[in-house]
Parts: sequence; structure tokens; C-alpha cells
Amino acid sequence: MTAVRKRTRLTPQARRDQILDRAADLVLADGLASVSMEGVARATGVSKGLVYNYFPDRLALFAALLQREQRDLNDRGMRNALEAEDFADLIRRTTGLYLRQTEARGALIAALLSDPGLTRMVEEESRVDREQTFRFFVRATRRAYGLPLPTAIAAVDLLWAVTNQAGRLVGQGLMGAEEATEMCVRLFVGGLAELARGAAEDAAAAAPGLNRP
Repeated sequence: MTAVRKRTRLTPQARRDQILDRAADLVLADGLASVSMEGVARATGVSKGLVYNYFPDRLALFAALLQREQRDLNDRGMRNALEAEDFADLIRRTTGLYLRQTEARGALIAALLSDPGLTRMVEEESRVDREQTFRFFVRATRRAYGLPLPTAIAAVDLLWAVTNQAGRLVGQGLMGAEEATEMCVRLFVGGLAELARGAAEDAAAAAPGLNRP
């Protein structure tokens, strides 16, 4: 007598994650434009109606997938930041995490971000996350190097640009994540130390009485 194979019943969250996982596989295999709700249902092994129970349309499905990638990076980044022993360790941990994720998941994220409608759907949440992270790094920079607020803001803005360029190089396969991380750490720590030294010299030169003949 043939045993009847029972279908595993997943929790709603587990089923949602399963659908997103299969959607990510299809995006990487076939491209964003080729992925349909029917195809996702087929790959997941569920009915199309069940997929629609979780996501009202294709754009909502992709937006949920992109938000999951971004939240995962933000959550792990904050945990790494809170465990950092000093500023260099903070940069090494957070930049390394971002670049390793770019190396492993960059193709998926780039495909999702190529859709302007999708980008608009997640823009507000992304903007809030970016602003919170930016303020965190400005405070950390000021604590570590004693820079004036305007200087710290400008420095973090420039350092973010360097990190984004490092991500592009890693994503294109021109640098490895570990190599790029160490380069960023040296650039950031060395550059900020030089800024701090210059700021201290400027403050000393401007102090009353120090330059009188």
C-alpha cells in the first residue's frame, strides 16, 4: 500500500517568505520583466490564488522582496554597529556587511531597483532608514574625532559616496568585498584623522592671543 505524503502546513510568515524566496530565484534566473504571479505560484508549489492572498499584485510582491532585503541589511548593520569596539571596527563591520551583501545579493537588488515604480513604492521607508543611519555615523564620527558638526556631516556624506562606489566595484566583480572593505577602512580612518588634526590646528590658530607678535 502506497503511503500518502502529507503536505507540510507552513505558518503565514513562513509561507510568505517561501513565496518571496521563489520570486527572488525567478528574478535572478529569468529577469524581472519575465516573472509573473503564475510563475511564482508554480515555483512555490501553491495556487495562484494563494499568492494573491499574500500580495495583491506583482508590484506589491516585488516591493515586499526589496523591503525584505533592505530591512535585513539594516537590522544586521545595526547589530554589527552596536558590537563595534572602536571607530575603525565600526567601519569594518558595517562596510564589510554592506559589501558582502552586494557581492552575494547585488544582482537581485539591482534588478529590483531597475523598476522605477518599485523604487517609488519603497522610497519613503528607504529615505527614513538612510537618514537614521546617516545621523548615527555623524554622531560616531564626532565622538571619535571631535569634528565640528558641519565638518562631520560633510565628511560622512563623502565617505558614503566612497562606500557606494566600492559597492559598484564589488558588484561588477572588479574588487572582492574583503579587499574593498579594508581599503575603505584605511581611507576613512586616515582621512578623518587628518581632518581632526587640521581642525585642531585651525582652532589653535584662531584662538585669541596665540598669534600676537
